[in-house]
This record gives sequence, C-alpha cells and structure tokens, in this order.
Amino acid sequence: MLSWMAWTWPTAFVFIGIFSAMGVLTALEIRSPGGAERKGVLGLVTTRGDRLFISLLGTVYIMLAWLGFLGMPLWWPLGICIAWIIFCFWKV
Repeated sequence: MLSWMAWTWPTAFVFIGIFSAMGVLTALEIRSPGGAERKGVLGLVTTRGDRLFISLLGTVYIMLAWLGFLGMPLWWPLGICIAWIIFCFWKV
C-alpha cells in the first residue's frame, strides 16, 4: 500500500524531525502563547512557526541547489542547512 514512496531510514528521519519540531513548537505555544513575535533582519515580523517554515523552505532550496550543481555527498549542505536553521531562529 505504501510502495509508491521509497520509505528508507533517511526519509523517516526527515519526517520524524519535521513532526518533532512541530511538536516542540506546539509545546512552546501552549507554555507561552503569542508565538514570540519579533522583527528580524529581513524586515518581517515573524513568529516561531514562521521561522520554522522559512528555515525548512531554505533547507529544501539549499539541498536541491547542492544536488543540482555539485551532486553527492550531502554532508556539506547538511552543515549549511543546520547553520541556516540556527540563523533563522536567531536573527529572522
């Protein structure tokens, strides 16, 4: 039934990571409602959820660009993506 997608451990880890991040953000929202709005370097007023979305979107673009221009392995873009996520939650 689920043979239409290659369910490998890396695929599972991506989905587990995304749903875990959403769970953490939900717990933070219950603990302190309001989303911790702030204005960052992009000039946008963002909440925690906005910053998660921007960081995930940027991660996808970084990985696809790396695959398109340089190919495998993906350890270097993984480091770049982690730095991007930290930047998004720190400054955006």
